[in-house]
Amino acid sequence: MGVPAGRYPARVTVPPRPEIRISDADRERAAARLHTALGEGRITVAELEERLAVVYAARYASDLVPPLADLPGEPLDVMQPTALSTPVGPPMVLRTGMGSLRRTGRWVVPARLRVHSTMGAVLLDFTDAELTHPVIEVELELGAGSARLLVPDGATADVDGLVAGMGTVRSKVPAAARRGAPHFRVYGRAGMGSVTVRQRYRLGGLAF
Repeated sequence: MGVPAGRYPARVTVPPRPEIRISDADRERAAARLHTALGEGRITVAELEERLAVVYAARYASDLVPPLADLPGEPLDVMQPTALSTPVGPPMVLRTGMGSLRRTGRWVVPARLRVHSTMGAVLLDFTDAELTHPVIEVELELGAGSARLLVPDGATADVDGLVAGMGTVRSKVPAAARRGAPHFRVYGRAGMGSVTVRQRYRLGGLAF
C-alpha cells in the first residue's frame, strides 16, 4: 500500500555544521601541555618550538591534534571547560622570617601569590576574600614553618606541584578543577613544615 502524496514532508538534506574555531585560551592550554611534556622529558626543546608554532597557528580543534597526539591524554581535552588557563603576570610576593604571616577577612586575591617563610607560620584565608580570577596560583617557599590555606566551599586545589622535604602536604578538597568554582594551583617547596589545604571548619556558630 502506497503512502498518500503529501502525507510526509520531503526529506531535507542538512549540510554538516562547520568546525568551530578555537580561542586564544584553547591555544594557551595546548601550549601549557607542551611545556609540561618538556619538563617531564617527553619532548626536546627543538620539538617544543616546532609544536608551539603549530599550536599558535591553529584555527580549529583538529589543528591541535598533530602536536599533542603522542602525549598523554586526549588531544582535544584542551577544549574541555574544566581545563583552566594558567594565570599570567608578576606575582604578589609575601615574606616573613620567624614571625607569622596572615591574610584573612576581606582582601583582594591576585592571580598569582609567592610566599616566602623561614620559620614563621603562614595563614592564607580565602573564604571571605575577593576572588576575581578563576585560577589562583600559590607558590610556597617554606623553611621550618607551616602553612594553612583555607579555601571557599566548592573550591578545588591541585597540590601535586608541591614538594615536601621532612614536612607533610595534605589537601582535603578535590584536586580536579570544576567549571564555575575557584581553583587553586599550589606548588613550590616545604622544608620541615606542614602544608594543609582545606575548607573552614564550622562548630556551632564558629568558623576556623
